[in-house]
Amino acid sequence: MRFLFVHGTGVRRERHDRLFALVRQRLTAGFPGASVESCYWGDRFGATLGAGGVSVPGLRPGPQHTDAPDPADAETAEWALLLADPLCELRVLAEAGWEGAAGDDWDDGDDGDDPFAMPGVQSAGARVLGLLEDLPPEPPRIGDELGALLHGTGLAADFAAALDCVIRSAEAARAGARATGEPQAREVATALARAVTAATLTAAVAADEADCTGAERDRLVELLTTRLGGDGRVPGARAAAVLGRLAQRVTTQPLLNARRGSLTVGATPVLGDILRYQSRGHELRDFLHARITAAPGPTVLIGHSLGGIALVDLLTLAAARGEAVPGAELLVTVGSQAPFLHELGALTALEPGAKLPYGFPRWLNVYDRHDVLAYLAGPVFPGDARVTDHEIRSRQPFPACHSAYWKQDALYERIEQAVTEAGIG
Repeated sequence: MRFLFVHGTGVRRERHDRLFALVRQRLTAGFPGASVESCYWGDRFGATLGAGGVSVPGLRPGPQHTDAPDPADAETAEWALLLADPLCELRVLAEAGWEGAAGDDWDDGDDGDDPFAMPGVQSAGARVLGLLEDLPPEPPRIGDELGALLHGTGLAADFAAALDCVIRSAEAARAGARATGEPQAREVATALARAVTAATLTAAVAADEADCTGAERDRLVELLTTRLGGDGRVPGARAAAVLGRLAQRVTTQPLLNARRGSLTVGATPVLGDILRYQSRGHELRDFLHARITAAPGPTVLIGHSLGGIALVDLLTLAAARGEAVPGAELLVTVGSQAPFLHELGALTALEPGAKLPYGFPRWLNVYDRHDVLAYLAGPVFPGDARVTDHEIRSRQPFPACHSAYWKQDALYERIEQAVTEAGIG
């Protein structure tokens, strides 16, 4: 009897050697005399950036590369922060206020009201907040530019909730209370308009409903600001300055370029292996078939992640042709996505809903419920006595749990049980 281990996506030589040494040690201890071999495919069939990553914008300086900041990049960075936290500009105004403004010198830490305000006279900031509350939550689609713009960009459905969120926020109330003069009130109006727009965009993007350009976004801010008594053409000076400096520090284009490049290069082995297999999987399957049939006798196939997908495809295709892979007596998949791909109709060897063909071996599918890359096989092939799911709990969160199987005693104990049930010896 022999075991053949097939590693998963993203694994290269150094990582493979460490992992296989562990697997071989544990299997040899449990099965004295058995042959334990590995089927390393990472270098030969794994993905690489064949042209050095020249397709990734910003990874390599182009002929027009310059270190001069691009105003459009700064604006994009500011809106990235606003979409992450629509109230961030209002928070700046609520906490920092305006130097020298009435109320700041007398701030007692409560509401920042102006002690010299005339009784019964509404402050400039309170007037802006009142206008915000008076905005219609559902502007008409026709005859109103604001309403037409919201409907035309896919933002209308989320506008009312975003408006209510900003109106009820402590940040808006505090910023409005501190705006005792008209210049401050105009700045609050702009910050409120940007907050409502950002909150609406965030919700619409999450629902995959947004279809809004930068120009349409800016026009929406301008229309809202005007209705709040502000100047829609000029962003709020104090809040925008703070936000702009922060945005340039954390999301400047050179930094984004560096992050995109490192993320792309880093993700290439993992994601690239999967994509390459989907398009050229026959190469890996032929390689696995040759390795399985290279030695006589019963073989237990152990496939991790993408390795398990390739084995399921190989065994299914061979069985469907009436040419079951010689010696393949037991399949063990660990952290496998094969059942999920079958549900999607993306498994190479089986049509959606199709059953495993006659000649497919026993299949033990091991999963950890915290491993988001591990799926159940039994429910996908109901009534098939060859298919068994077995849960292992590493008590590790994802993604650590996806690689934590190999040190679990429960894994090898269950493999021993499956070997006995299959009558392999």
